[in-house]
Amino acid sequence: MALNEAVRQKLSALVEQNRVVLFMKGTRRAPQCGFSAQVVQILDDLLPEYETVDVLRSPDIREGIKEFSEWPTIPQLFVEGRFIGGCDIVRDMYASQELQKLLGADGSQLALPNVIVSDSAKKAFAAALGDADGEVLHLTIDSSFVNDLYFAPRAEGELEVRANGVSLLLDRGSARRADGVSIDFVEGENGGFKITNPNEPPKVKQVSAPELKAMLERNEIVLFDVRPEGERALAKIEQAHSLDEEGQKLLFSLDRRAAVAFHCHHGVRSQEAASQLIEEGFRNVYNLRGGIAAWSELVDSSVPRY
Repeated sequence: MALNEAVRQKLSALVEQNRVVLFMKGTRRAPQCGFSAQVVQILDDLLPEYETVDVLRSPDIREGIKEFSEWPTIPQLFVEGRFIGGCDIVRDMYASQELQKLLGADGSQLALPNVIVSDSAKKAFAAALGDADGEVLHLTIDSSFVNDLYFAPRAEGELEVRANGVSLLLDRGSARRADGVSIDFVEGENGGFKITNPNEPPKVKQVSAPELKAMLERNEIVLFDVRPEGERALAKIEQAHSLDEEGQKLLFSLDRRAAVAFHCHHGVRSQEAASQLIEEGFRNVYNLRGGIAAWSELVDSSVPRY
């Protein structure tokens, strides 16, 4: 099947205007398949920034990129306008150091992050060290900013950071995400190590129906309904704007720091819409937990259930 010329031009612009671009399922922060996640992890280990294109958002892009590169699977990596390959090829190039050379990713050029360890965390680490059997303390921060602290043998290529007398080993990807991280230890039933990372991107916040009602009454938030008009005709929250053309204009006219909430029937579709808005740079995004069904149950019983 011939590639649509408009799609070809869009793909050409993406690979020519971005030094490194990955066509993948999902986003860098939320990969939607294991192969895409593997390539993201490799690139995160080597580069602070690169472009990603979520093929799941556009069937034309998803099928068009296969014609464009003459490669049948996703993900696909392009560097400096040249198609490199899919997951297996990227993994092989990474293992052989060929990818590092191609990207100019020299481990010696990576600056050590500044990590803050509190006195209470230092004390807890010292207590745990006695049971470590000679292993060393590691801090990992994956591409989704999930943290892990553990003792394990030293691995090749890891970077060592010292903070408040504590030695921490990090892989390159974790080191890129760790600058400014603070580690504390809190005593008590719900205590433990607490890691705060200023580099972590914003996440969708879950809000209950009563909490959302109070925020709307205080004019602290703007609510959007992601359901189609057929569902809105069955039941709707009066304060909610439809995400039709007019609603989208209103949404994208808001300051990226404004509080914005989404709702659907039960909260699944609105969660996806909220996640996409985070990708657009909005920083204060909420999802109505339980959707309009929860609103009807907990706030306004006059709203029909369906």
